[in-house]
Amino acid sequence: MEKQEQLEKYLKTLKKAAIAYSGGIDSSYLLFVANKVLPKKQVLAVIANGIMVPRKDYEEAIAFLKENHFQYIEVPYNPLEITEFKENHKNRCYHCKKELMIILKKVANENGYEYLLDGKNADDLTVYRPGNKATEEVGVISPLAKFEISKEEIRQYSKNLGISFWNKPSNSCLATRFPYNTHLTETGLKKVEQSEEVIKDLGIEKVRVRVHDTIARIEVDPEDFELILNSIRNKKDNNVVEKMKDLGFSYVTLDLSGLKSGSFDKNENMKTK
Repeated sequence: MEKQEQLEKYLKTLKKAAIAYSGGIDSSYLLFVANKVLPKKQVLAVIANGIMVPRKDYEEAIAFLKENHFQYIEVPYNPLEITEFKENHKNRCYHCKKELMIILKKVANENGYEYLLDGKNADDLTVYRPGNKATEEVGVISPLAKFEISKEEIRQYSKNLGISFWNKPSNSCLATRFPYNTHLTETGLKKVEQSEEVIKDLGIEKVRVRVHDTIARIEVDPEDFELILNSIRNKKDNNVVEKMKDLGFSYVTLDLSGLKSGSFDKNENMKTK
């Protein structure tokens, strides 16, 4: 039996379910399939409205819910109230995810939904994801991981289902742009978000702006280096360096290693060897 068929069959056995919706392709795919095999009134998306998520991503997530007429509830969430998050400890993700899932599950239960599902996929089980332990402890179900559906398979299935952003680059919590044990603030998180929008305005979809005090280190794929350099050479009205300095950075650098998911995790691992 094909993996998606297994997923559909499993979702039908639940009869109704709430889904922790982030707006990423994983939870979008899961939500879409759930609404495909269950009555829409039996599926609820629960989405956190928090400063750790870029506003554009959040707005696109809400637009997806409205366009498809999916049931949803927005839940206010401020991770800066969690000490481990605010101080950006290495276990930040575990504490943030656990608190968030407790809240989302409570909302789901209060609205008559016994099960809370998330979009964790098979690939997430093979990399450093502190939040995985948190979701398991709260009792969140991860059907994509259960049926060993990979990110690449999710993208292909999503394309087949007509989900327009099936190949949208993955994003991550804005806190990942800062070195561990760096005090996080709402201002700092917003500055990173705005800085990445400066790069995206050049037509670059995949970008991370890592913060080292007053230094911004830009990570993009090597094939996009020229777009950034051209913005400095030729476009006085769209100069990346000047725009990011206006946001408060003293120095702006381009990481010649290119885009690296979880680069601060890799740096931590190198220190311990």
